[in-house]
Amino acid sequence: MKRKIQFAKNQIYHVYNRGVEKRNIFGDENDRWRFLQGLSLFNDERATANLLWQLEKSRKEVNFRVLREYFEKEGRKQMPLVRIMADCLMPNHYHLLLEELVDGGITKFMHKLGTGYVKYFNKKYDRVGGLFQGRFQAIRVDKDIHLQYLLVYINVLNPGQLLEPNLKEEGIRNIEGIMEFAAGYPWSTHQEYLGKRESRIIDKGICDSFFRNPVEYQDFVRRVLEAKKYRNIEHLFLE
Repeated sequence: MKRKIQFAKNQIYHVYNRGVEKRNIFGDENDRWRFLQGLSLFNDERATANLLWQLEKSRKEVNFRVLREYFEKEGRKQMPLVRIMADCLMPNHYHLLLEELVDGGITKFMHKLGTGYVKYFNKKYDRVGGLFQGRFQAIRVDKDIHLQYLLVYINVLNPGQLLEPNLKEEGIRNIEGIMEFAAGYPWSTHQEYLGKRESRIIDKGICDSFFRNPVEYQDFVRRVLEAKKYRNIEHLFLE
């Protein structure tokens, strides 16, 4: 079935998917690192399955430092398909903010990412069949202010739902608590935007021009949460 949305070069999209029957897609931290590893290695116009195999064979653990050192050692230059501007891994779903860099880049990247992760997950947990609820979902983001609100949604509101599951429907009861929790959540790119961590996976692109420093970003997050501005971008979600 042909997608309603047609991806276009240099356009930005909110991309996400969740587990079939809303099941968890990550069993432990190693699974999350494996997904992040895929985000890094599969974002290349060339075949990368062998690189992934080499990295898994040579390392017992994977983190941002390991990924950086591996590419430095190999001296490999990537030819990215997409710009990964933000991500968030939740127990049963993920969110990505992607800019297409080459024609067909998002489709190719997401196919490699999804296929690779499902093979890994099924082998590890001795299962067969699909892991995700159909094809990944994607919506184009065409306004800068909506892109800024979406950053808050991906980086802060999603982790925040682990503390307050009904925050989107009922509003946030403890904004400072949500912000503190999100700042310590390792599976979103909030720490990159706070200046607390560097990742070779992330290229902020135009988002890097929105805030002069991490403090300005943090202040923006607080204003969005206080004014419930995230409700202005409900059209950017299909879930």
